[in-house]
Amino acid sequence: MADLNYHHLRYFWVVAREGTITRAADLLGVTQPTISAQISALEDSLGVRLFRRRGNRLVLTDTGRMVQEHASTIFRVGERIVDAVRTGDGGGRPTRFAIGVADSVPLLSAHRLLAPALTPPLEGLRVVLRVDKRERLLAALAARTLDFVLVDAALGPTEPVDAHSQPIHESEALIFGAPSLVEGLDGDFPAALEGAPFVLHTENTPLRRGLDAWFARHSIRPRVAAEVEDVGFLQLLGQDGLGFFVAPSLVSDEIVTRYGVQVVGTAEGVSERFFGITLERRPGHPGVQALLGAHRG
Repeated sequence: MADLNYHHLRYFWVVAREGTITRAADLLGVTQPTISAQISALEDSLGVRLFRRRGNRLVLTDTGRMVQEHASTIFRVGERIVDAVRTGDGGGRPTRFAIGVADSVPLLSAHRLLAPALTPPLEGLRVVLRVDKRERLLAALAARTLDFVLVDAALGPTEPVDAHSQPIHESEALIFGAPSLVEGLDGDFPAALEGAPFVLHTENTPLRRGLDAWFARHSIRPRVAAEVEDVGFLQLLGQDGLGFFVAPSLVSDEIVTRYGVQVVGTAEGVSERFFGITLERRPGHPGVQALLGAHRG
């Protein structure tokens, strides 16, 4: 077998991480045919297929996943070598701290929870922040292109990543409403919410499942005005008075100030939990250590 061409390997690695040649080409600043040619050359050199097509996406073969794992290790080591050399010769380049935030985590909550690493930045660290689907972030964590992933549900037994989830924060759920809606409530909380309009999270979220159970316990049948996956858009609709909405108490002050809404009450027994996922049970990365340590306190 010919010597491994690391230039070809890097192109493969970026395509595997991004999922499409189009996105990889945009990221690398080259044409799609160039990337296709590089990957074909790598496959010919190794004598195996690394991808198969599934619709418009490229999916790794079993061998491709193995090669991706080794490639991730190679390029992360390369980054650390450069960091160490530049820091050692006075260049002062900070250590890369790559954080992933699941798109189901409200950005206001993520900002508050990541503040120990972001405001002010931890000395000697360069933070790289990525917001994406949970499964894509976990794949990036497994590939060691991320150091830490913030999610709103602990790892499940069927998730294909050997990692560890640690509780970061638990926040009770508050119900918010635009002043026009709050003024129209008749009676005591929570019974006054019977038949009231709500802008809700989608049914696949832990917070929605907890809220549905709370409605059932109190015999409340809300009128679902909308179900919204994007939390920021959900809160904007709540600001417009389309319906009441739920958010964690962690960011209640920001929500009241930013959206001009009022706190109606607490959905007792309903909470939003946040977890940090790392590959190691006791992470050695200084940024991860600092972040987890801040929340233990």
